[in-house]
Amino acid sequence: MRFSVFTAALPQWTPREAVEQLAAQGWDGIEWRVVDQQDAPEPGFWAGNRCTWPLATLEQDVPRIRELTEGAGLQFSGVGGYALCDEHADVDRLLAATAALGAAQVRVRTPALGTASYGELFAHARTCFADIAGRAARHGVKVLVELHHQTVVSSSSAALRLLDGVDPAAVGVIHDLGNLVIEGGEDVRAGLEMLGPYLAHVHVKNCVWRPAETGADGTVRWEHAWAELPTGQADVGAYLRHLTELGYDGWVTVEDFSTDRPLAERTAANLAYLRAARVAAVPA
Repeated sequence: MRFSVFTAALPQWTPREAVEQLAAQGWDGIEWRVVDQQDAPEPGFWAGNRCTWPLATLEQDVPRIRELTEGAGLQFSGVGGYALCDEHADVDRLLAATAALGAAQVRVRTPALGTASYGELFAHARTCFADIAGRAARHGVKVLVELHHQTVVSSSSAALRLLDGVDPAAVGVIHDLGNLVIEGGEDVRAGLEMLGPYLAHVHVKNCVWRPAETGADGTVRWEHAWAELPTGQADVGAYLRHLTELGYDGWVTVEDFSTDRPLAERTAANLAYLRAARVAAVPA
């Protein structure tokens, strides 16, 4: 089991600062965020993120990305793409760049809820990923589908329905523990087991639900908030134990969107916590 960080969680660092800091702390790899983002007055996770490579210049940036990553002694855990499954030209660009980097796997997004009926969105996504699988195989890379709230694939069972009949060598699933606190909650171990050969990658973050407001009629409305790995509602230690017992030996990529600690302290604490949890997960 190897540990990496998704650069969406590193908004204050430049790519060079990110690889230098992560390498010095002892991380195994990095997962680069690739998207044309909005500017922001201050660096943020989703806008103005300094540790993001623009999709618009991805082909030109590939040599630089590879030089920085390999020069720091880090490996690619994957590429965090934001292209939707029906944005065919952008998906093809991500596939080609992933192959050029030697990164092995790249995320392609599934449709968000609300733009059409669930059945229409799901059928459309199934058609798209069946097609993408062939294109990914030609590039020698794997496409990743992330379990994500407010999309057509928020659970392991939904992912299995989406990919039924698709070659797991070409398309796999990112199991995301923190996202499942928000939506798609199934028994964690059962979800991992049911994915079988489709379990290709793991994202780890944590989350809590908290009361947001109380209406005039007494109805309490709740909201979710990101939390540090040890303090959220998901049991990260038990998660690593399940993964170990099921024979998973791939990447565990951290997406910590909590902000209580400074960034360097946060990343170092996360690695120490995961290393200790990995040791505890191995049977005596």
